[in-house]
Amino acid sequence: MAELISLIVPCYNEEPSLPYFWEQTAAVMAKMDYLDFEVIFVNDGSKDKTLEVLRSLAEADSRVKYISFSRNFGKEAAMFAGLEHAKGDYAAVMDADLQDPPALLEQMYHAVTQEGYDSAATRRVTRKGEPPIRSFFARMFYRIINKMADVEIVDGARDFRLMNRKFLNALLELKERNRFSKGLFGWVGFKTKWLEFENVERVAGETKWSFWKLFKYSIEGIVAFTTAPLTIASVMGFLMCTLALCSTVFIVVRKLIFGDPVSGWASTASIITFIGGIQLFFMGVFGQYLAKAYTEIKNRPIYIVAESNLEEDN
Repeated sequence: MAELISLIVPCYNEEPSLPYFWEQTAAVMAKMDYLDFEVIFVNDGSKDKTLEVLRSLAEADSRVKYISFSRNFGKEAAMFAGLEHAKGDYAAVMDADLQDPPALLEQMYHAVTQEGYDSAATRRVTRKGEPPIRSFFARMFYRIINKMADVEIVDGARDFRLMNRKFLNALLELKERNRFSKGLFGWVGFKTKWLEFENVERVAGETKWSFWKLFKYSIEGIVAFTTAPLTIASVMGFLMCTLALCSTVFIVVRKLIFGDPVSGWASTASIITFIGGIQLFFMGVFGQYLAKAYTEIKNRPIYIVAESNLEEDN
């Protein structure tokens, strides 16, 4: 019996992309006819006709499975849902917009089965087509998080990755609701081969990742994989206290020796405002960690399924 590969495809408003994606993926699966495939599409609360397209694909091909959420839970939840329902000996996560080239699947499978790796991951070596300001901040994010985090997060890494069952089972043990998969992939460890490719633009439709969404996602990644901001807050607090103590000693000594009145209310007000701003900033840092802990202890489900054809296999 041939080995089974589960392809996990998160979808949010991907109606125009899905026909192109299926055409290319079906061609790759036909080329890799020595394997069996199941393709699990996860409809993450799309507002277009994505679900209707998935139903049509499932009717036409028994390898197509779909899970449709009750609302938009985010890409991380969609990936987790697909991986949780994957039956394959191997599983791969890929985007529906063809920015993750399906043609790489055969090379990824060879790396995992023939070269002794537990997963084969992909990274972009260029950011051609991206706005320059977005590329700049993306690179800065990877530099910052790799200096602070205990796990390596590769610059340009995509979620497009093929993993064996050992790797997948380890990943599924991580049940946290605030998920940052690029970090989770690194945290579970195992041997990973990185495949490089040049950036590919979307085949159709528009990106769902605005600058603000990417910024929030980066904050989640930093909070999820390092407590360095809390350490920085402690150090800054200590330095500010030391500075305040030295300033107080200086003012008292100056008054006793020279009898000069303490002047300069404008500079004093500026200093107070500056220190107050630092305090509010680090209160926000503490709030981020507290909010994540609060979200986790509520123990709500990561996603809710409204419709699926997976039960038909049972």
